[in-house]
Amino acid sequence: MNIPVVDLEEFLSGDEQKKKEFVKKLGQAYEEVGFVAVKNHGIPDDLIADLYKYVQQFFSLSDDVKLSYEKKELAGQRGYTSFGREHAKGFDAPDLKEFFQFGQTVEDNDPVKEEYPDNVMVSEVPEFSPTLLKAYENFEKSGTSLLRAIALYLQLDENYFDEWVHNGNSILRAIHYPPIKNEPKSAIRAEQHEDINLITLLVGASADGLQILTKQNEWVGVTSLPEQIVVNVGDMLQRLTNNKLRSTTHRVVNPPRELWATSRFSIPFFLHPKGNMNLACLEGCIDTDHQKAYEDATAGEYLDERLREIGLKK
Repeated sequence: MNIPVVDLEEFLSGDEQKKKEFVKKLGQAYEEVGFVAVKNHGIPDDLIADLYKYVQQFFSLSDDVKLSYEKKELAGQRGYTSFGREHAKGFDAPDLKEFFQFGQTVEDNDPVKEEYPDNVMVSEVPEFSPTLLKAYENFEKSGTSLLRAIALYLQLDENYFDEWVHNGNSILRAIHYPPIKNEPKSAIRAEQHEDINLITLLVGASADGLQILTKQNEWVGVTSLPEQIVVNVGDMLQRLTNNKLRSTTHRVVNPPRELWATSRFSIPFFLHPKGNMNLACLEGCIDTDHQKAYEDATAGEYLDERLREIGLKK
């Protein structure tokens, strides 16, 4: 499936007509599909190449070394999470992956710093942590621009999300799906799920496998060109917009048997707001045909609930 493609340069061009067209195209794509591919996204190609290089080096370390970076008290929110610890909401079988998470670095005097654990620094691959930080900053910048366009589509102030995503609780996750060595119990590497956050930015993947569930209830593979990133709506934005913008169900399937011996790497950026952002449904998204669908909750309360549902928090 060729998902809709938008050009972020049009939004940032200073041309009001191009900006309006971008906002309309992005909003309609999110209403109809839930995923878009974004070109001219502002994340440098050489940074993306470095990111994948150092991520692969980290996951090639011995299990003992990787486990030294697993901090279970952090509920998977920083550092390494070993194979099989996370499962999708509503499923008991663990996903066939291990991952490493890198979070916000607060560099001003924002008191929210006290809410975030420190990032886990990896010494065996010296360039790993600095590259994650640089990528994090680039993803956050691109994601903020996309949220400004979404705000305009929702007829909000363009900067509606800015105060919430500045120093927000976003996560950069490096995922490794190891080679398949035995007949798997399921054809699924990561079971069907919706993301928790506002939007997710995904830069490439080292192999195919991502599928989305269409409104016709059919699974279709998602492909994007190398110079594009894929960006989808998460549950927090779905709640905020009272289902106007839908969080798209997606999954990762196993490769054909002849490719079982290969690894798959994927690096999504989960853009979260600060925990005290109110996710109560926007008044402009509630009417007689669209009654309020969700209880009021803050982003922090909702994140805590979901981390428990997927097995990362007890």
